[in-house]
Amino acid sequence: MSEYETHTHTFAPVFDQNSRVLILGTFPSVKSREQQFYYGHPQNRFWKVLAALTDSPLPVSVPEKKELLLSNGIAVWDVIASCAIIGSSDTSIKDVVPADVPSLLSGSAVERIYGNGAKACQLYDRYLLPKTNMPIHKLPSTSPANAAYSLERLLESWRIILS
Repeated sequence: MSEYETHTHTFAPVFDQNSRVLILGTFPSVKSREQQFYYGHPQNRFWKVLAALTDSPLPVSVPEKKELLLSNGIAVWDVIASCAIIGSSDTSIKDVVPADVPSLLSGSAVERIYGNGAKACQLYDRYLLPKTNMPIHKLPSTSPANAAYSLERLLESWRIILS
C-alpha cells in the first residue's frame, strides 16, 4: 500500500498582465512534478484541448506550452501550494496549504477562474474563495482518470474559456 508523502509545489504559475482567464488544477501529478510543469502525464488531455480550442499546434516543450497559454490570455496554476498526497491521487489530498492565488489575481487582468475538475473547485471554494471573492467555474477534468469524457466532449465543455 502507498503511503502519504508531503510535497510542495515547486514551479511557478504561468501568467502575465494580459491573462484574462485562470485555469486551476489541484496539485501537480507525479509526472508533472518530475517534468516541473503542468499536465505532464502523456495521457492528460489538457494540452490537446487547449491546442484544439485555440487552433494551435500541439505544444511539446515547456516554452511552447507557455507561449500557447500566454498568447491566448490564459493563466495556469494549482489551488494547492503544499499537501500530503498518495502518488497523484486527488482523493487522497490532505493537510492543504493553499497557493497565493490572490497575488496572481492582483498582478494580472484575470476576469474568470475555471477549475480543471471537481476537486480543484471544491478546494478553491474551501480555501481561496473567501480570500478572492471570485467564483470558480467547474470544467470536466482533462485527467485520464476521467474516462467518461471523450476529447470531443471535453472540447464542447471547455469552449467556454474562450468566450
